Amino acid sequence: MSNESTQRQDGSEREAYFVGGGIASLAGAAFLVRDGELPGENVHVLEKLDVMGGALDGAGSPEEGYVIRGGRMMNFPTYECTWDLLETIPSLEDRDRSIKDVMDEFNEAHQTYAIARLLGDDQDVLDVSSYDFEIEHRLSLLQLVLTPEEQLGDTRIEEWFSESFFETPFWYIWATTFAFQPWHSVAEMRRYMHRFMHEFPRLNTMEGIHRTKYNQYDSMVRPIRRWLEDHGVEFRGGCEVTDMDIVPGREGKTVETIHYEADGTAETIDVEPTDLVFVTNGSMTDGSDLGSMTEAPELNTTGASFELWTNIVEDNPEFGTPSAFADHVQETKWPSYTVTLDEPDLLEHIVEVTGEAPGNGLITFTESNWLMSIVVAAQPHFANQPDDVKVFWGYGLFPEEEGNHVEKKMENCTGEEILEELCYHLGYLDELPAVLEDANCIPCNMPFITSHFMPRTPGDRPDVVPPGSNNLAFIGQFAEVPQDVVFTVEYSVRSAMMAVYDLMDVDREVPPVSTHQYEPEVLVDAAKAAFR
Repeated sequence: MSNESTQRQDGSEREAYFVGGGIASLAGAAFLVRDGELPGENVHVLEKLDVMGGALDGAGSPEEGYVIRGGRMMNFPTYECTWDLLETIPSLEDRDRSIKDVMDEFNEAHQTYAIARLLGDDQDVLDVSSYDFEIEHRLSLLQLVLTPEEQLGDTRIEEWFSESFFETPFWYIWATTFAFQPWHSVAEMRRYMHRFMHEFPRLNTMEGIHRTKYNQYDSMVRPIRRWLEDHGVEFRGGCEVTDMDIVPGREGKTVETIHYEADGTAETIDVEPTDLVFVTNGSMTDGSDLGSMTEAPELNTTGASFELWTNIVEDNPEFGTPSAFADHVQETKWPSYTVTLDEPDLLEHIVEVTGEAPGNGLITFTESNWLMSIVVAAQPHFANQPDDVKVFWGYGLFPEEEGNHVEKKMENCTGEEILEELCYHLGYLDELPAVLEDANCIPCNMPFITSHFMPRTPGDRPDVVPPGSNNLAFIGQFAEVPQDVVFTVEYSVRSAMMAVYDLMDVDREVPPVSTHQYEPEVLVDAAKAAFR
């Protein structure tokens, strides 16, 4: 073995490339530097957009309006790998305190206890202390928890439960907390039941929710990126990876070339056998489009990350089935909307109607044809948000339906029309003209936002490090992480830690997925909640 290859094996000359700039890649780069001891200048993050963070976004200004496509909820102690990362990255506010320290302080001061989780007719706060299960519902849930995942196949939730299950307060809470639809995978629902069994008794109050001080871009992405840049990591925005040359050999498959486009020009990166390539194969915010107060967003049907994954599996079918997730836009889409207020009147009305202080929960309008929900975070929700400007966001799970008041599909609505429908459900229509003068509502259509929940079978998601792969790993929401749950920050961070520790032979264990579902006290509390 030559001196050069020896150096590359021990990490001193080895290069690492991350395709996609979401939290999986940011976490992976941090683990490479922190635990793999790879020099930061050898780590490169390639991202189509000019901004990093993927689904953990947050941008805007008081003048132009703020935008967050969604908010990520955390849970302690189940986000094992996330806490492992965040407790070692300095926060933006104070380099002597970690992101985790700031989060802990914020959650101690803003403890969640939702008192208006569901609103019915005439803004009535519904009593959700009972989940209103019938015997058959309890038996179906028990059977699901006990059935091995491999026996569930591509069964849909609606095939497992009776129709009456979907009219229970539990389902309204479950669906709008986690964004599940009846046609989604019952295997994914089973994973959630296991992973969050300890939260089952208090889903109605959301007491177990942990949040970041600001939106996740300000609170997580910015400090992680700053730490990585301090260590020399390179970020290449405007760089769309389109394909890879993956060459088979006697000892497995090896990435040799990365193909990408930058400024309309096709480029390549030569990859040495000892270099590492980490691919985010699919993104739930791929193809997103923003509207405005007067324009509805487009509904796209393609996304760059899924196209890359499709190109990869064309010659390497063992690397998953992107079509299982990306070819069902009508079943995986929904819109969100972000409202920026120059005057606090609408926010004060929401507080008055619901009794919820900002930052205290998620409110769903059960009579909404769009199944609208809103989340009013603790203010300010952006690091650059003035005290006299307020921000909240929301979403609708039935975008193909016409509104109760606005006779249009939600996915075709402008920001003005979404605000009008929201004011209708809040009993605030008389004040709508004043609201429209002081508010900026920016809608966003997301075609693949719940694509990771689609029914699947083993092999549809590739292993993080596929068998026989010499230098390629898949990370993010569409890689297979046993026992963990998609649509969480933890899933992406865990996949990245698994990939780095495997390919770099890191002498440190990935924190195991916690198993609350086997703790006697947790099981007893869950059973009591099912019979409330």
